[in-house]
Amino acid sequence: MFFWFLGTAVLSVWSVFRDPAFDYRLLLVGAVLPDLIDVPLGRAGWAHSLTLAVAVLVVAMLTTRRRSARRRLLLALPIGMLLHIVWDGAFTSAEVFWWPFSGGWGDVEVPSVARGWWNVPLEVAGLAALAWIWRTCGLSEPARRRAWLHDGRLIDVRIAPC
Repeated sequence: MFFWFLGTAVLSVWSVFRDPAFDYRLLLVGAVLPDLIDVPLGRAGWAHSLTLAVAVLVVAMLTTRRRSARRRLLLALPIGMLLHIVWDGAFTSAEVFWWPFSGGWGDVEVPSVARGWWNVPLEVAGLAALAWIWRTCGLSEPARRRAWLHDGRLIDVRIAPC
């Protein structure tokens, strides 16, 4: 699973915040980070727990100044991680979700691996969400693509045309 998490994370943040200064690059990293950590281990573990995402959020808050550009940038990582947990359905396994407060995580399979072939329609939905963002933000234009790679911002072309 890759596009499902990228597409749902971007679409969720885009729909809720509509913040033209939000940097989506770390959001994308956070959206796939739990699987990058836990899939090689063969089971859902600490990366699919609420504890890790909240710990990253606390570190971002404690190490940055209020209303700073660095804080705005770093907050995208735990937001992506939290959205991964939501869109993965990791909360359905209390042992994993509430680790270490639940004791241990046992032998729970990573949700995106456990779904098997159901991942195919989810990946298609994620690609559709990314295609909509691509079109809505005019990323087919090289200048907009370069700007996104430089500062991570997505600007709705219907509101702010080039």
